[in-house]
Amino acid sequence: MFTAVAKLVTNRPRLVLLVTLAALLGAGALGMGAFGKLESAGFDDPASDSSRAADLVDTKFGGEPNLVLLVTARAGAPGTDPPAVDTPAVADAGRRLATELAAQPGVTNVSSYWTGASPLVSDDGRAALVLASVDDDHESDLVAKYEDLYKAGQPGGPDADSPVTVRPGGAATVGEDINGQVGADLAVAESIAIPITMVLLVIAFGGLLAALLPLGIGLVGILGGFAFLSVVGGLTDVSIFAVNLTTALGLGLGIDYALLMVSRFREELAAGHDRATAVSTTVRTAGRTILFSGATVIVALAVMLVFPPYFLKSMAYAGIAVTAVAVITAVTALPAVLMLLGPRVNALRVGGLIGRLRRCRGESSAVAGVPTATSAAAGGGAPGAEREVPREAVESPFWRRVATTVMRRPLLTGLPVIALLLALGAPFLHVEFGTPDDRVLRERASSRAVGDVLRDDFSSNDAGAIVVVLTGPAGRLGETDVAGYARELSGLDGVARVDSSAGIVLDGRVVVPPGPTTERYAAENAAYLRVVPSVEPHSDEAQALVGEIRHTATPAGTEALVGGPPAVLVDGKATIGDRLPLAIGLIALATFVLLFLFTGSVLLPLKAIVMNGLTLTAVFGVAVWIFQDGHLSGALGFTPGPLDTSMPVLLFCIAFGLSMDYEVFLLSRIKEEHDAGASNTEAVAAGLARTGRLVTTAAALLAVTFLAFGTSSVRFMQMFGLGTALAILLDASLIRGVLVPAFMRVAGEVNWWAPKPLRALHARIGLSEGPRAGSGEGPTAEGVSSVRSPAGAPSR
Repeated sequence: MFTAVAKLVTNRPRLVLLVTLAALLGAGALGMGAFGKLESAGFDDPASDSSRAADLVDTKFGGEPNLVLLVTARAGAPGTDPPAVDTPAVADAGRRLATELAAQPGVTNVSSYWTGASPLVSDDGRAALVLASVDDDHESDLVAKYEDLYKAGQPGGPDADSPVTVRPGGAATVGEDINGQVGADLAVAESIAIPITMVLLVIAFGGLLAALLPLGIGLVGILGGFAFLSVVGGLTDVSIFAVNLTTALGLGLGIDYALLMVSRFREELAAGHDRATAVSTTVRTAGRTILFSGATVIVALAVMLVFPPYFLKSMAYAGIAVTAVAVITAVTALPAVLMLLGPRVNALRVGGLIGRLRRCRGESSAVAGVPTATSAAAGGGAPGAEREVPREAVESPFWRRVATTVMRRPLLTGLPVIALLLALGAPFLHVEFGTPDDRVLRERASSRAVGDVLRDDFSSNDAGAIVVVLTGPAGRLGETDVAGYARELSGLDGVARVDSSAGIVLDGRVVVPPGPTTERYAAENAAYLRVVPSVEPHSDEAQALVGEIRHTATPAGTEALVGGPPAVLVDGKATIGDRLPLAIGLIALATFVLLFLFTGSVLLPLKAIVMNGLTLTAVFGVAVWIFQDGHLSGALGFTPGPLDTSMPVLLFCIAFGLSMDYEVFLLSRIKEEHDAGASNTEAVAAGLARTGRLVTTAAALLAVTFLAFGTSSVRFMQMFGLGTALAILLDASLIRGVLVPAFMRVAGEVNWWAPKPLRALHARIGLSEGPRAGSGEGPTAEGVSSVRSPAGAPSR
């Protein structure tokens, strides 16, 4: 396959680029519509009791209230002395507001303190609520309308003399605030990541043109991912947060893969090959590595498809699409560009400080015994003209020293690293889980401000109400049956009140009798109750309350479905927990098979899985320490809280896949050296020396793209960005630099062992990154040089 691709890109490079350009224009046109199709929800299981309850409320009762208007009496306004919701001016304003809201298109089930729902008032009597159900088609316009109304009522605004201020909150406002924030955060992240990445690429390559190529491949991956999200978003629900993964992974993997290709191509030119031969070798070797590395990432991402919440499925869609686009572009379009550029890929060299640093590194390498290769300028210059091989074409003395030092005392160096990673992971032992609410946003967001008032100033939390839907024959759902059930629920610990068709019940007493405000809780063959908790909706007490409600006997002949935010959390934890063993098993099995086919060993895949587990343990522990326990909350600007139930799964799959990416880079070189006759110790040292610089550079570039999302104003996206970046950096340093050589030194030749039947299987179908040992063909590549030391001299 790679021979055919190499032939195509060397013979028809302009055709390949024209096809790529056409695809890019199409992707850009499609991708422009992606944002309008994406949703801010997707954290619950569609088949759970809580989701089924929500569906019944939508279809039979007009929907659960998702828009909360916080109406506050303004101090000093005419008719509001003292400021209270019962003063005539405030009451008139509240009634008008409820009436106007009920007349808006897409609005149902409007209730308010002034229309008979007496509990909807703050403890100090200065604020009250208007609740409504708004459909998806109109919530954006309504939220924007009341945001503008709130701003107009601020000092200096046109409505500053109004007796009340009105601010929107609730689930609809949370969704709109998150959607808007994601777009703003994405622009900020890109404005940070792209310039820093460009600087690092220029430093890595020492030239502007070579540095632009990886960045270009990354941008192509992003556009391809957006196009795919636009298509999928028109067919099924897709989370808005997939945009962040598309940007980070597209830029990071595109740069990683292009880094390998460009590095290998420059090496082949420096070795004296003409451009066609250099491109062909690059495609057959580095291209094969990219394909295999991309496969490991895709396998890890695909595991998220086993989880029902479409937030995780969306991340799988985005990640798989971006990785596939990055791989295809890197092994087709990029070689075509290199074919046209030839030696000009080294054009626009950057001198000054970078040049001096590189010359110093070159002199240090020469002193350390690193062979310097010279050749005729490939495709230019007179034969015999001497030229310096790019620095990626020689071993790194630093990484060879690291490898030899570690292998000299493998237990002494490896065990402290394991202890450190386990210590970092210790906070995960007290992890708490939750579902995203307004507190994932910063305090300036409208939904967050309203949510804080509801938690601080109201004895009950209407936005966190537990929903109970009774179904059964109409004769079993009369007022008497519902009233008895509501009284029983109101007596449970943690219940502030129960709203039902039989009235509003408080501590077993009907405080608001049945009337116009409670009619909406009855439907054909169904009844709907809102159990408003007096405890925090995401607390352990609220989750325990969900269990008690589910175990409370319903009227004879009926059954109950329990929903609402606390039930969504309970069901979400159960959904993730039930499928997590399957996901871990699938990702471990797939990784084992891929690495076995690549190495022919049964021990090396197991080693990779265990070491990835250590990395993830540390990352999860740090995530709890920062985002749950609140360390660094001031610096990062978030409110501490439980980890979202989906985030550990997302981090696990993303970090596992990216770690395997670097595992392939390193094992490929170690295996090549070992197959060529080097001892286990020398193969490990040479492998790390030849890939250490590349992996470090690639990891730094990829980490930058994820670290940029640490600037997000959405808490769990901060966790995603910082957690992934930490996993990448730990893997590229402590794992690849210390634990891999320590383990492989202790295991010795057992590293390469496999049972006889599996050895035979590998001989038949095993994957090889390059030509097999003894074939007489050129060495394999993972984007680093195959320059060797003189015969009999060890590489340094």
